[in-house]
Amino acid sequence: MEFPVAASSERAAYVAGTFDTKGRELAYLRQCLEKLGLRVVTVDLATSGKPSPASVHPREVARHHPQGEAAVFSGDRGSAVTAMALAFERYVLTRRDLGGLVSAGGSGGTALATPAMRALPVGVPKMMVSTVASGDVRPYVGPSDICMMYSVTDVQGINRISERVLANAAHALAGMVTHPMPESEARKPALGLTMFGVTTPCVQAVTRQLEEAYDCLVFHATGTGGQSMEKLADSGLLAGCIDVSTTEIADEIVGGTMSAGPTRLDVFARHSLPWVGSVGALDMVNFGARDTVPERFRARRFYQHNASVTLMRTTAEDCRAIGAFLAAKCNAMRGPVRLLVPEGGVSAIDRPGQPFHDPQANQALFDTLAQHFRSSSDHQLVRLPHHINDEAFADALVAAWRQLAARNEERTHATHRQG
Repeated sequence: MEFPVAASSERAAYVAGTFDTKGRELAYLRQCLEKLGLRVVTVDLATSGKPSPASVHPREVARHHPQGEAAVFSGDRGSAVTAMALAFERYVLTRRDLGGLVSAGGSGGTALATPAMRALPVGVPKMMVSTVASGDVRPYVGPSDICMMYSVTDVQGINRISERVLANAAHALAGMVTHPMPESEARKPALGLTMFGVTTPCVQAVTRQLEEAYDCLVFHATGTGGQSMEKLADSGLLAGCIDVSTTEIADEIVGGTMSAGPTRLDVFARHSLPWVGSVGALDMVNFGARDTVPERFRARRFYQHNASVTLMRTTAEDCRAIGAFLAAKCNAMRGPVRLLVPEGGVSAIDRPGQPFHDPQANQALFDTLAQHFRSSSDHQLVRLPHHINDEAFADALVAAWRQLAARNEERTHATHRQG
């Protein structure tokens, strides 16, 4: 494979890690990349205070911590590592020549490098050679596109196995840096949508109406799904969202297994993107097999989705807390907002005769939203008599989106004319 110098002349491959303990392995990665003709920047994340052979000294990285260098080199190893991870995350966002990032290490080195990788936009090459890559990597990868490569042997010395694995990682990064994916010829803007099994008919109907004009990216609202959609929004890769299934909020508030975390929807407070949302599947909280449900919930109403998934009905008290959370997030959004409420039911199993039909709990949700939502010409809450999976509700979502998209386009043109 040829690695054209011109393709990487303005971009460097960054090799980061703790050079006091993994210096030999990281130097091998650097050598492999340089042999392929790439410019390499080595970044030392060690907190031991030992002399560093890297291009970027640990103290230079540490200065990017919000509290400065002293917050990293505090004398306490545990807090030093945590602080260095934050400093490195801030550091990479200041690098204009970063074409890709690779690191190698054990659990500690992985925890040091991956927060910075997650902070980088989707599409920037990220490669982590790790001793923990064959286990549960969600805490390290999150919603980002990090390539996790299992080291097979410990990242300790160069031997016949580590040599091959590290070389493969270097070649993979080199390929991504020097042969980037060409810009897609498709000019359709990308639109994020959230779906759960019990809101599938709604999202499918919305997608059918919009797919000719938009590249519809559907995310399964299982925690990571919502995070992934918001990561794309943060990376500037979405024109907006139709957030039908905000069910991850129920898991965050009540304590289920599919929360997207307390920062769900915060990206729309940072970026002025059009947002059309709803209350899809806020009637349920997710757990694993029935025997995994916490004891404090045992008297609640359940529905066994399958042997591995148990759904718990949200109560009126839960719904008031969920409604207050969602309304506060909507109030903080910078872009235009339409929150559509299907008063006929919020999921496939929330309608008369279905196991989660509970008009009292739903009313608590709807009334709380109405009480806390701050309306304006750009921020509107619309209550509709439909069930969430009715064709008429999908039509309303599409109409709301088209209205916001048209307004957003008008504003963009007006800004360009003024400029």
